[in-house]
Amino acid sequence: MSWNERTNLSMLTDYYELTMSQSYMDQGVGDKIAYFDLYFRHVPESGGYAIMAGVEQMVDYLQALKFDKKNIDYLRSTGDFSEEFLDYLANFEFVCDVWAIPEGTPVFPNEPIVKVRGPLIQAQMIETMLLLTVNHQSLIATKSSRIVRAAAGRPVMEFGARRAQGYDASVLGARAAYIGGAAGTSCTICGEQFDIPLSGTMAHSFVLMFDSEFDAFKAYAETYPDNTVLLVDTYNTLKSGIPNAIRINKEILEPIGKRVKGVRIDSGDLNYLSIEARRLLDEAGMEDCVIIASNSLDEYLIETLLMQGSKIDAFGVGERLITSRAEPVFGGVYKLSGVEEDGKVIPKMKVSDNFGKITTPCNKEVWRFYNKDTNQALADLVTIAGEDLSQTETYEIFHPIHTWKRKVLSNYEVKQLLQPVFVGGKCVYETKSIEEIKAFCMQQQTTLWDSVRRFENPQVYYVDLSYDLWSTKQQLLKEHGMGMQEMMHPPRR
Repeated sequence: MSWNERTNLSMLTDYYELTMSQSYMDQGVGDKIAYFDLYFRHVPESGGYAIMAGVEQMVDYLQALKFDKKNIDYLRSTGDFSEEFLDYLANFEFVCDVWAIPEGTPVFPNEPIVKVRGPLIQAQMIETMLLLTVNHQSLIATKSSRIVRAAAGRPVMEFGARRAQGYDASVLGARAAYIGGAAGTSCTICGEQFDIPLSGTMAHSFVLMFDSEFDAFKAYAETYPDNTVLLVDTYNTLKSGIPNAIRINKEILEPIGKRVKGVRIDSGDLNYLSIEARRLLDEAGMEDCVIIASNSLDEYLIETLLMQGSKIDAFGVGERLITSRAEPVFGGVYKLSGVEEDGKVIPKMKVSDNFGKITTPCNKEVWRFYNKDTNQALADLVTIAGEDLSQTETYEIFHPIHTWKRKVLSNYEVKQLLQPVFVGGKCVYETKSIEEIKAFCMQQQTTLWDSVRRFENPQVYYVDLSYDLWSTKQQLLKEHGMGMQEMMHPPRR
């Protein structure tokens, strides 16, 4: 059973999706074919890239989308819906086409990461759940990617179950963190559901339950002689915790051919304590004992600790990962981009005095250019569907606002990013293991320049519009009295 199938999520929608749908039906446009784009406007924490995640849960939701009698009875009780509309919901059958960028792919602002085509009522109704699913998991996968990058090859364990905003956020957040690069999770149900490695040692309460710290360590070592990891900061890390860990190794484990695997420090000056702990452990012949640090860590603190020469071998990261505490909103939006009339797509565009909220019209595709020699990502290009880039040897991209900023790309290969997920309501998505998704994510991040991945003032990655798409957008702006100065300087075709 998939995670979303544990409960009927069909009613997890903003109420206005349903009231709009009732009005669409009343006006006879509910079956008109519409196009919607899901995209985001800004990378969290002013980062250079985000990580796409949540596609599998989106698929689960769409496959299970049915309204039961209880749902219909409740909606009837509101008095806002006709019997015709309620009958439509009672016999609901999903028939939309859906495309999505694969999980684990680095993605960038203002490019569609999910595209939906289908009857207006259906395409409108699924907005809330698609946004909720992709926004949340992409947020956590992105944060995880940043933290893992800061750890510079050292394992990062996700420890945030108790600090997440609800149990779904805990479980699916741990899944997203693993996709983003975490080595495992403390969330047991996530391990069960998604086959993610579990990790965990002991709490301070365990140590306090025994007459002495040594007795607590002894009890744990006797229960788990092959995986003895000891929490050493309950009383005094250097004067008590580490000496008792050394004593456990010598008196309890070595006589049976075992060794203490690691110690965890959860408070204090992690840099100083890790350096001194490493010295004491090495002097006792425990060079193989790893030092794990936890306690309100994030990518900035981890980066600083490593720059200061700390001797930490692995990190447990909780609340600042599972909540993306520094910026806990991904900000994805879902916007109408076109409708079909007489076999043609009529572009639709939201116009706003806030330039960042002006949408891009048309049925679109997203392409990524890669350097043939280095496999580095050069730029993304959003085009009108049907434009063919596969046969071009050079291509001039230009900034969609400051159009005099241009670059000619050559020696590249180009790939379409949006992949079919549903065709006519039938799922064509090929389920992948969590390990495959994570490995893909790790590989895809290597295609980004380090300048794009740095934390502070990252290089802005190019996401440009094709000439035809740019021209269509400019024409619509002009029709709505919103022409820009750049229209007087159109790019060369």
